[in-house]
Amino acid sequence: MISRTHRTASFALAAAVTRTATAALRATAPGGRGRWERKNHAGRTVGLYAGPAVAAATALTAGRVRPAVGAAVLAAGLCGAYDDIAGAGDPRRGFRAHLSALRDGEVSSGAVKLFGISAAALATGAVLRKRPLDTVLASVVIAGTAHLVNLVDVRPGRAAGAVAVLGTLGLLHDGAAGELSAAAAGAATAVLADDLGERVMIGDTGAHALGAALGAAAVAGWAAPRARGSARGGRRAGPLVHAAVLVAAAVYGEKVSAAARSWGTG
Repeated sequence: MISRTHRTASFALAAAVTRTATAALRATAPGGRGRWERKNHAGRTVGLYAGPAVAAATALTAGRVRPAVGAAVLAAGLCGAYDDIAGAGDPRRGFRAHLSALRDGEVSSGAVKLFGISAAALATGAVLRKRPLDTVLASVVIAGTAHLVNLVDVRPGRAAGAVAVLGTLGLLHDGAAGELSAAAAGAATAVLADDLGERVMIGDTGAHALGAALGAAAVAGWAAPRARGSARGGRRAGPLVHAAVLVAAAVYGEKVSAAARSWGTG
């Protein structure tokens, strides 16, 4: 009962802060309206107000559960914000495109984002999981989920809707896993209607922050090995598969984005 109350509180707090921050940013538009407006895939003008609001709300709520996760979510959001600003108009998507640019001597905003989020995920993984291999797997899942949510953010409501669904499913878990899932689900649900209505977009800022929170929730839900032998056995099989799937999604990022564009069409 206590765990359910905590999950409900996390969901409500994330949703309330997201709505309040979005309204405040829309009303004040620091730096001018032009800085906060973008053209979406259909050529409609939408606001980026929801992105920072989602990132701040998720980081705040997750930080109450696990401070290290709150820091990772905030770092992911800041890296995404840098890409939203410095990488505006850059058509390249997926880590392979940005690594290719890096090999050619160009440090793209996507590369900064890739390494920044990876570093934050590794630091958080070291806090959540002490064994070296578990730390690496945790960091892959946190950074990989942040990247995956951004990959599906190609049409209105795709990313926020996916996080709302996955986060709600995560509420089935007790403890930190359920509360972190609630933080992501609450923030995503709060902006979903406006996102679908093409009034706002969460951008890289919101997508990466939400994904990092979902990834951390998954890591928090991993069963801890009871003995030396089990650490090398079935209890690590789930995290290994989880990490492998996210790596594959990153490698085939263009196909993942293409699939996300087709959701709800045809």
